[in-house]
Amino acid sequence: MYCFICNNKSVFSCSVCGRPICIEHVRYDVVCVNCIRKRRTVNYSIRLSVGKERKVIEELALTFWGEIEVELLGKKFRINEIPAFVALVDDKVVGFLSFYDPSREDCLIVAIGVVPKYQRCGIGRALLKSVENWAKGKAKEKLLVSTSNDDLPALAFYQLNGFQIYEVVPNAIYRKHGKLVKGLCGIPIRDEIRLRKFL
Repeated sequence: MYCFICNNKSVFSCSVCGRPICIEHVRYDVVCVNCIRKRRTVNYSIRLSVGKERKVIEELALTFWGEIEVELLGKKFRINEIPAFVALVDDKVVGFLSFYDPSREDCLIVAIGVVPKYQRCGIGRALLKSVENWAKGKAKEKLLVSTSNDDLPALAFYQLNGFQIYEVVPNAIYRKHGKLVKGLCGIPIRDEIRLRKFL
């Protein structure tokens, strides 16, 4: 999907009109609950990914973040080389959540993304619930995740789903890139914000 304004790859869909929009043209605004685009009902399924879906996960990661290698909580990961849950609509991958099993107590969410057309359908929440159930089945004590200081939608999403900020690492992302990078709404991306949820 491509931004309806500039034709760059879109990462989000507008919460009012539903059209795809890129990171450059996202804006924040206060809206009432009546003006937010209502959730659509979509038939989807969630399952652990299989080998052939690694390429699709790689393509989605490149679309969402422009890279498949991420660094969080002091570790580097290639998103397409670790376990993932995938969301499917008509046997097509429309979202994923990759995760890592670093210790006996923790499960680390490395990346989550849903194609803009299928945002606000409950898929992100279902992916999160799937990894949470997996972690509980492995007797994990908590889920960990981190995001950048500009990603207000991610911060809201995780906190609405029971996560709490427990640490901010100033300039972690700035050091990774060696320069300031503009994020959502032009906010300079500097800091890594770490969240956790006790199971």
